[in-house]
Amino acid sequence: MGCFECCIKCLGGVPYASLVATILCFSGVALFCGCGHVALTGTMTILETHFSTVISDHAMLTDVIQLMQYVIYGIASFFFLYGIILLAEGFYTTSAVKELHSEFKTTICGRCISGMFVFLTYILGVAWLGVFGFSAVPVFLFYNMWSSCATMRSLTANLTNIDSICVDVRQYGIIPWNATPGKACGSTLGDICNTNEFYLSYHLYIVACAGAGATVIALIHFLMILSANWAYLKDASQMHAYQDIKMKEERELQDITSRSKECLNSYT
Repeated sequence: MGCFECCIKCLGGVPYASLVATILCFSGVALFCGCGHVALTGTMTILETHFSTVISDHAMLTDVIQLMQYVIYGIASFFFLYGIILLAEGFYTTSAVKELHSEFKTTICGRCISGMFVFLTYILGVAWLGVFGFSAVPVFLFYNMWSSCATMRSLTANLTNIDSICVDVRQYGIIPWNATPGKACGSTLGDICNTNEFYLSYHLYIVACAGAGATVIALIHFLMILSANWAYLKDASQMHAYQDIKMKEERELQDITSRSKECLNSYT
């Protein structure tokens, strides 16, 4: 076998569906974790500078944001490992690999592991749907602030009444009602929208939300692949059982035929 034929045969054993799902999963998780981590830091800076100048008012929020950042570290590590495991599972269950290794036989343990991956991926997919919905909340909040600032900059806005345009973050439950000042109006709100922290955090939240959506799509893709692989393993197991029974029957038939010939020869 030449080098070219060997390369073609090896490329035929690559589970391209699992590879695409893995790349999409890694990209989505990386966008969500990286952008979400930086956006949370920027959000905390905005709140401390403009909406809650007293540290004790947002002490609990600070702890929650730090906890969420640690959770992001855990999510990134877990999905890096889980994506590699699912890709390896795709390599060992793809039909092309089974053609390369003709002695490959499925076992009950292998089918149970594939079934476990199907169940776990389904649970993770449902969980990431919740994460996707949750990641849209800060996008909505920042969009409200951005639209308020856009209204003030609009030529149709009543510039004499600019101080009547306010954003009160206390109504969202982010900080307590006794936080000082708790809201920003007029030129103060305009200054917030012009800061680098606001601009960067707003767009990073959008990218993080898109990353969460990409992760959901990747997990759905993985779920379809794992279900197909599990069905293939089940069919392969039944086929091996059928072939074993067929070979046993053929051996018994050969034994019966040979004994019949021996009896016939002894009689003659």
